[in-house]
Amino acid sequence: MMASRFLELHILHNVPASRLNSNEDGEPKSLTYGNVVRACVSSQCWKHAVRHTIEEQAQEYATRTRNLPYRLTEHLTADGWPPDLAAYAAAEVARCAGPKGLSPGKEPQSTSTMLYLPADVLTGLAALCQAHRDVLTQAAKKAADRASQAAPDTPPPAARKPAGKKRRTAPDTRLLPTADVNALLTDRTGTINLLGRMLTDIPGGTVSGAVDLAPAFSVHAADSQPDWFTAVEDWPRPGTSGSAHMDTAYFTTATLYRYACLNITDLQRNTGDLDHARRLTALFTEAFILSMPQAKRTSTAPHTLPHLVHYTIRDRRPVSYAPAFEPPVKAPRAGGYTTPAIQSLCAYAAATDRLLGTTHRHAHGYTTLDEDELPLGTAHRGYHDLITACTAAAFTPTPQPAAESGLDTPLLPAQAAAAS
Repeated sequence: MMASRFLELHILHNVPASRLNSNEDGEPKSLTYGNVVRACVSSQCWKHAVRHTIEEQAQEYATRTRNLPYRLTEHLTADGWPPDLAAYAAAEVARCAGPKGLSPGKEPQSTSTMLYLPADVLTGLAALCQAHRDVLTQAAKKAADRASQAAPDTPPPAARKPAGKKRRTAPDTRLLPTADVNALLTDRTGTINLLGRMLTDIPGGTVSGAVDLAPAFSVHAADSQPDWFTAVEDWPRPGTSGSAHMDTAYFTTATLYRYACLNITDLQRNTGDLDHARRLTALFTEAFILSMPQAKRTSTAPHTLPHLVHYTIRDRRPVSYAPAFEPPVKAPRAGGYTTPAIQSLCAYAAATDRLLGTTHRHAHGYTTLDEDELPLGTAHRGYHDLITACTAAAFTPTPQPAAESGLDTPLLPAQAAAAS
């Protein structure tokens, strides 16, 4: 098996007073690292922002939902189906998915499994139901007749018993072709190919994600800071102070270290298309650099740009520079944390090169708000130049000199296929 190709992104991002990610108590998330408390933004939070940024740029949307039967019912009803028949057809879609169907959720017309689907899946499912409308209509009428003959205190079923429950019907009584339902529910978008999907209910539904994204954390100690505020009553009654609401919110200020790793080999395997993988790589790189979680956006406006973006292209295994900040960065008396953080990152990058060597680091570069030259590879004028350069480097074939330590020199999948 050939080793993988990785694109790594290391970012230092100065964020002023903000609350990008909250804990269960409504306060800014934090973690302890290097024996001090740091500000933290979870990987799920930033990944959500990245996903939506990519979808906006690509105009290709995906949706996470348990409400597929409910939304399909709405879609069919809007197409002119009677509501009862639409609900029956939507339930049949869930029943016909996978070998055992999709188990029902706690809410009516929901699934227990969180699905991750192309947003246009409703159009395809509606067309499938339309193609089998006569069969669905007859089955729905029989179900309604059975319900009308049931005891008065027996609640009429909206459709057949959902999957996951014992039923007398045989597997071959499914009204929709399982293969067609599965094909629609396991279809992919660019973000599904990038971020992956867990869907074990349907064969072929699970997609291994090509992106590893770490929680962002402050390179220095950072405690939550209180912000006492009041909302003024514009129409106060006589004798009142004019304050309609008082409360205390919390925020943090931080210079964050952000790290993401894109497995180019897995992405190309997921897409099956070199050009599509290259475009997704550029979209992901741009989105990770520029996206920002939107929590408390209107009251903090944390619209800052990353101060430093550094990329590396490696084979075999990725390397995070997070340990560079295990000793919390100390600010000088007359300065902030950004400059010493850059120094720590550069020192750790150099130490990594010394330990690993540079044989399997095929490219590296950076761009920064400063114009100082840094020992981080090729200097790029701005984000656009960096994105173009690192995307090209990520898909440049690996040279094939004599391999170190008797191990195979890794190739990109396209090269491996051509060599076989």
